[in-house]
Amino acid sequence: MIVWISFIALIVVFLALDLGVFNKNPHEITNKEASMWTAIWVSTALLFSLVVFFIFKHGWVDNVDNLTPTKALMKYVTGYLIELSLSIDNIFVIAVIFTSFKIPKIFQHRVLFWGIIGAIVFRALMILFGVFLIKKFDWIIYVFGVFLIYTAIKLALEKDDEHYDPRSSFVYKTIRKIIPVTTELNSEHFFIRKKHMLVATPLFIALIIIEFTDILFALDSIPAILAITSDPFLVFSSNIMAILGLRSMYFFLANMLERFGYLKYSLVVILTFVGIKMILSHHIEMPEWLSLSVIGASLGAGIWFSLYKEKKQVS
Repeated sequence: MIVWISFIALIVVFLALDLGVFNKNPHEITNKEASMWTAIWVSTALLFSLVVFFIFKHGWVDNVDNLTPTKALMKYVTGYLIELSLSIDNIFVIAVIFTSFKIPKIFQHRVLFWGIIGAIVFRALMILFGVFLIKKFDWIIYVFGVFLIYTAIKLALEKDDEHYDPRSSFVYKTIRKIIPVTTELNSEHFFIRKKHMLVATPLFIALIIIEFTDILFALDSIPAILAITSDPFLVFSSNIMAILGLRSMYFFLANMLERFGYLKYSLVVILTFVGIKMILSHHIEMPEWLSLSVIGASLGAGIWFSLYKEKKQVS
């Protein structure tokens, strides 16, 4: 429990520093600042793999899967990279939500910050539930595997010109029925008083839709990580470390998303591979280096083809 409490306390400190010190005053995140914070979060997450090594070496957490320290480190890094890869699709949707509700860049970080808080809570619950199911019912891993392959096929067949409209979503329509909504922005407030009535601003609407969107994406990413390991600490820590870097990565990639159109197919390959790995997990044990290789090669190929196509169009 000491390790779990220490990790959660560390996350709280990170979030407090983020909002209370580094981003105390709302401002537009520049590409330079986003690049710096993306590098910091990725480096921190990868360095944490060394902490994972020592935690498992000294037996500071319940080693439910009897993992060696090296294997635990590899599973953490693999889980982190899978979550980071699947977050790319999430970034596309967040960009559409901000554009749809005309959220100024100066307030986007605040919305994402509170979105991350909600994501951590929801994902913790989903991870505990997912681990419980896998431990309790062995056959559930086949269900997760088939679901991931189905998601990959659905993503592959999705047309590029299909645009997600947050205003037509069930969540948006439901919020409007529960609480009055205004199109006006008043500083960084989620609610304002208008004619003695409390009304929600576009910031609040964007936040709620982002929260629900993250839950939907978690239905893909959490089973994907559970394919790598069912160890609760490894699943939780790799997932949360990836989520913490999502904000800076959003600002880093938001302006370049259209350049990397082939990353969609990288995600298809990763989801398909992980789904197959889950289905075969009781019969064939795939080494972690293979998972890392597939993830790295898929992302690398997606980026290379995207840049090659862009260069060809320019010439």
